[in-house]
Amino acid sequence: MEKWNHTSNDFILLGLLPPNQTGIFLLCLIILIFFLASMGNSAMIHLIHVDPRLHTPMYFLLSQLSLMDLMHISTTVPKMAHDFLSGQKGISFLGCGVQSFFLTMACSEGLLLTSMAYDRYVAICHPLHYPIRMSKTMCVKTIVGSWTLGSINSLAHTVYALHIPYCRSRAIDHFFCDVPAMLLLACTDTWVYEYMVFVSTSLYLLFPFIGITASYGRVLSAVYHMRSKEGRIKAFTTVSTHLTVVVFYYAPFVYTYLRPRNLRSPAEDKILAVFYTILTPMLNPIIYSLRNKEVLGAMTRVFGIFFFLKE
Repeated sequence: MEKWNHTSNDFILLGLLPPNQTGIFLLCLIILIFFLASMGNSAMIHLIHVDPRLHTPMYFLLSQLSLMDLMHISTTVPKMAHDFLSGQKGISFLGCGVQSFFLTMACSEGLLLTSMAYDRYVAICHPLHYPIRMSKTMCVKTIVGSWTLGSINSLAHTVYALHIPYCRSRAIDHFFCDVPAMLLLACTDTWVYEYMVFVSTSLYLLFPFIGITASYGRVLSAVYHMRSKEGRIKAFTTVSTHLTVVVFYYAPFVYTYLRPRNLRSPAEDKILAVFYTILTPMLNPIIYSLRNKEVLGAMTRVFGIFFFLKE
């Protein structure tokens, strides 16, 4: 097969939505989700920034999670909507690289979730050590480390994807430049890279997941032995909220990137990608706000919104 040179529209995104009335309905739903996610995560970041009561390590980590969610959904939905409405599905070589970089930054989210799990573990199991183990300096180091490691990993994947030779076909069967979907168009054998994806996924997803599981396992054990019923309820609510976010993040990611190529399906990959690029960014601020009295209280103080909380 002939190799092709980089032109103004180097790739074509086949997209997610069918070109019919069903596609229009789904696009309207996705745009609604996009606005809800944008407003929810922006409000969360603003609340944590302006309300002194939320100036704690857990909420600083949560603000970074909201920032990453904004980055993910803003990278996919506007381009998807533009392609569907205009009928122009092309994306430049540079644009594809930018999309790939920001979306593979999702590994940073896994590191942040691990840090949040450790934060809850220290707060509940070792409360006297909390000011030392989760000091402001440690929190900043954790955030910077998550972004830095995620950027290095993302840059490595993106650079590789943009430097391998591609054949005549340039149609990516996805709604964004997903590196595994791009590799299907490669002229060369990519088994070495696929092995590196497995190693990278293990380092950035499986190992953090083991850390999260261990942390929350210890937390649940400590919660079970609490004497105060009110304390047990509050701790369990916090842990269940975090675990819900972890499941929504890890389940589709692990299933997508740890499957062998012969078991992968473009249709399945696109549906799973909807979870971690579109649905999860909308659900995270909802989960963390509706089940958190501190956040609801901050909304009341900052935005003047009155919530009737069930005592």
